[in-house]
Amino acid sequence: MTAVFIVQNEIRDGGLSMIKRMPTDRKQAVVRGAVAESRALAYLQQQGLALVERNYACRWGEIDLIMREAATLVFVEVRQRSSQRYGGAAASVGAVKQARLWRTAEHYLQQHAASAVLACRFDLFAIDGEQVEWIRDIIGH
Repeated sequence: MTAVFIVQNEIRDGGLSMIKRMPTDRKQAVVRGAVAESRALAYLQQQGLALVERNYACRWGEIDLIMREAATLVFVEVRQRSSQRYGGAAASVGAVKQARLWRTAEHYLQQHAASAVLACRFDLFAIDGEQVEWIRDIIGH
């Protein structure tokens, strides 16, 4: 119940008034995505990571969560699938999505110079039904 409350506040506070004009199935997808991100955030915070920014967006794409683990900046993509019928959540992050994540992270670092001195890592938080998996370092250097 807490996650839904957080989602409602984010939608309202995030200026997404356009959600009222979305088709019902799209509204549900937006809410499901925000709940998945809240679930990932709670899990990663329990593992000792600290939230830096949520839903960072630029012309290149969006990064769901930007976290900090010690001296490492962690860019987290959250993916949720109801089943593994088409390969599951982890399989849905292909080369094109990885390139978008990389370019968006570069933009973030250009805009936040203080963060540019930290080591960086790209992680995936995959949710398949009720099963969760945190995959570290999904983009090799």
